[in-house]
Amino acid sequence: MKKPQSLRAHLLAAIPELCRDPDRILIFVDEGAVRSTMANGLSFEYVYTLTMILTDYAGDLAAVSIPVLDWVRVNQSELMANLDKVKSGIKFEAEILANDKVDLAIQMPLTERVIVKQTSEGLSVDYPDEPQYHKAEESKQVTLFDKDGTELASWVSREPQQEYFL
Repeated sequence: MKKPQSLRAHLLAAIPELCRDPDRILIFVDEGAVRSTMANGLSFEYVYTLTMILTDYAGDLAAVSIPVLDWVRVNQSELMANLDKVKSGIKFEAEILANDKVDLAIQMPLTERVIVKQTSEGLSVDYPDEPQYHKAEESKQVTLFDKDGTELASWVSREPQQEYFL
């Protein structure tokens, strides 16, 4: 599985508070399953619920939510594009530890396609990127500030377009 580590790396790169202490990001894979349709080959799909816990988080919830949404837009876009999945797609809970700290848990259903192909040496495995709803664009740096001008998060993002293609 590639997506849990991809999300972790994205948040560590985006949120300075987490980058200072990366062990505060805990990631769990729950309710995992392997789906295969017995189509012509051994390709399959991982289906699971990702649970990410940020311990002792003292930042703004938006500093986590916006980078998570940006990652989801590229890596599991149906959680934003499919109205049925939007209703229950990304969930969170917070345990308030003090006036300025929480343990924040974020859950989302994820899938990962695994393409298995026969080669002359045996079998090869590939994890293809998710289909995109827009044309690939140049990456750019995005920085999120609070009203006082304090940087909350910074990451590389692609600009959403007005036109969507499947």
